[in-house]
Amino acid sequence: MASKQRVVVGLSGGVDSAVSAHLLKQQGFEVIGIFMKNWEDDDDSEYCSSRQDWLDAASVADVIGIDIEHVSFAAEYKDRVFAEFLREYQAGRTPNPDILCNAEIKFKAFLDHAMRLGAEKIATGHYARVRERDGRFELLKGKDPLKDQSYFLHRLNQAQLSRTLFPVGELPKTEVRRIAAEIGLPNAKKKDSTGICFIGERPFREFLNRYIAREPGPIRDERGRVLGQHVGLSFYTLGQRQGLGIGGVREKGAPRGGGEHAPWFVARKDVDSNTLWVVQGHDHPWLLTPHLRAQDASWVAGQAPQAGALAAKTRYRQADAPCRFEPEGGAGFALHFAEPQWAVTPGQSAVLYDGEVCLGGGVIATSASSTAEPAGRQAVPA
Repeated sequence: MASKQRVVVGLSGGVDSAVSAHLLKQQGFEVIGIFMKNWEDDDDSEYCSSRQDWLDAASVADVIGIDIEHVSFAAEYKDRVFAEFLREYQAGRTPNPDILCNAEIKFKAFLDHAMRLGAEKIATGHYARVRERDGRFELLKGKDPLKDQSYFLHRLNQAQLSRTLFPVGELPKTEVRRIAAEIGLPNAKKKDSTGICFIGERPFREFLNRYIAREPGPIRDERGRVLGQHVGLSFYTLGQRQGLGIGGVREKGAPRGGGEHAPWFVARKDVDSNTLWVVQGHDHPWLLTPHLRAQDASWVAGQAPQAGALAAKTRYRQADAPCRFEPEGGAGFALHFAEPQWAVTPGQSAVLYDGEVCLGGGVIATSASSTAEPAGRQAVPA
């Protein structure tokens, strides 16, 4: 009798990866669990849940009846993900470390480790799907539109997808919870994790303070008036409304976009002059972007799609936005949107879709707003 195909599952302690392991075992695979520890600094703090996550993952493995191994990828994570995260923030951009973590840790370091264990495939609890067509592998959206995570997986390549299973990608989250409860998993009702893995639930600015020096500078409105002081451009992101410290500014003839009482939003970060530019009103033209350029592109098929009509997300949980895609030299591309997009942020990822197929994407480098730049400046970097 032929031996069972070995699949190594990344068990995070959450319900999605737990149900993934159960489903694979039901399908007849030999399943081995791996708990990945990617962060070791301040591991015993009130904000870090890795110890509890490990206990939950071990309990799940016990209930399902599979072996589990605790593996640290903390050194690789610090070199490949966290160092880049800090570089981007110091440059005034807003990176997405979860995308880099998937490409460099979960589907590289973890995949390599699983292959050394004799695995033919790896599996995770992501809400996405893989489809093989004519010998090529496509990355598809998860069936549950509210949980689809293909945005975070868009940098995966053919070799990675050919060895990857996403068992819960075909299911709605409600069904995953139901299965977990039915088979008596101890984490069936565990709350989904949120936020960046190494920050956990701690205040973001407090965390960043440890690694990036504060460089205060002026907060200006579109007329160039100084409204207050920021604590350092790295601590703000485009579209941010909370934590600006200028809520009390009221003046006749306030900037357009909603009147005197409208909330303020971060609209520009000018690194050269260390100036934070803010506007009033959610729909202020400075916050709306009809065009963007991206770099460091990665394509699931191994090459860029043809120029033409596609759809894109410039942030997670955003509806697909119709756009025209134009490849540029090297690993760059431009997007021209049918409707201007809100708070398009350099450092975040622009991810391309053709229907349910995720094609890949790149890191947003620049964006063009729908209006003129601040008084006294020809151009302000987005």
